[in-house]
Formats: sequence, C-alpha cells, structure tokens
Amino acid sequence: MSLFSKKPTAKEVLRENDRQMRRTHRDLDRDRAKLERQEKLLEMEIKKAAKQGNRQAATTLAKQLVALRKQKTKNVAVGSKITSINSQTKAMQSNMKMADAMASTTKVMGSMNKQMDAKQVLKTMQDFEKESTKMEMTEEMINDTLDEVFDESGDEEEQDAIVTQVLDEIGIEISGKLAGAPSANREALPTGKSKVTDEDLEAQLARLMKE
Repeated sequence: MSLFSKKPTAKEVLRENDRQMRRTHRDLDRDRAKLERQEKLLEMEIKKAAKQGNRQAATTLAKQLVALRKQKTKNVAVGSKITSINSQTKAMQSNMKMADAMASTTKVMGSMNKQMDAKQVLKTMQDFEKESTKMEMTEEMINDTLDEVFDESGDEEEQDAIVTQVLDEIGIEISGKLAGAPSANREALPTGKSKVTDEDLEAQLARLMKE
C-alpha cells in the first residue's frame, strides 16, 4: 500500500508536525505537574524524617529531590524548545501561504500579459488620439463655417424682416403708427411725430414686457 500512497505535501507535513508538537507539549505539561506534586511530597517526607532524627532517610530523600528537580528543569527546557520550534513552524506556514499567494498572483499576471498585446494596446491608444484630434478639428471647421454663414451681409435684411414679423405678431406696426398695439396700454405719441422712432419702439416694447 505504501507504494501507491500519495506523497504528502509540504502543507500537510507542517500541519502534522504542528499537531505532534502540540501533543508533545501537553504530555510535558502533564509530566511537569506530576513532578511538582512528587517534589512537594518529598519535601514533606524530608521534613518528617528530619523531625524524627532519621538522618539516613532524610539524606536519601534529599538525593531523590535533587534528581527530581533536575528532571523538572529538563522538562521545562524541552517545553521551551518545543514552543520555539512550534513558533518557527507557524512562521514557515505563514511564509508558505504568502509564497502561494505570490505564485497565484504571478500566474494571473502572466496569463494577462499573454492575452494582452502591448503593441496592439499602444496602437489603439494612438488611433484614439488621432481620431479625437480629427473630431476636434472637424467641429472647429463646422463652427467657423456656421459663423461665416450667419455673419453674411444679407443677414441684416433677413433679421429686420424677422423683427418686423415678430412685432406684427404682438400687434405693433413699424410702418407708421402703433395701430395694432392694445389701446388701453398704449400711450399717445408725442405731438408732431408722424413716424415711430427707435426710441418709441423700445419704450413700447419695454411696456409690453412689463405687462
């Protein structure tokens, strides 16, 4: 079966190592707790033997206490080492995640670069700029042409005809008198005037606008 078993990935190896170290750390914690309980018992027995004057028993128990304390020191040292290794393992896992993220990003960027032709993009931008310039020039030429058309000399007569038509629509005649204007709102022309002047026309228009 081992011949056909799948080789574990680096992530799986790190994850398994992390589980084993946590398990070992828990075992060490339990052993240290037992050693501390035994240490307290030995101290009590040493005190008891000393009170009884049993020097030999007290000496033997004291040697056991020294060995036990050495074992507890080793336990603490191993636990510290495992904690350090566990921290390094977590740092490695974090670095692997960052490496995977960078690899994925690099792959996406490479795919984008393959699909995107830099020369074609540059040509598209240049064509856009060229057509935009042409459009601006065409619009400017059209505006200039329209200005020339509306600025022709014959336009003055046409504008006068349009003004006359508008005044006729609102009841004002330029030819002689303001006969078409409303009589109630119209003031009589100054004496001696047989013709409507520009000033009279402007005054009448101003009154009509106020109404």
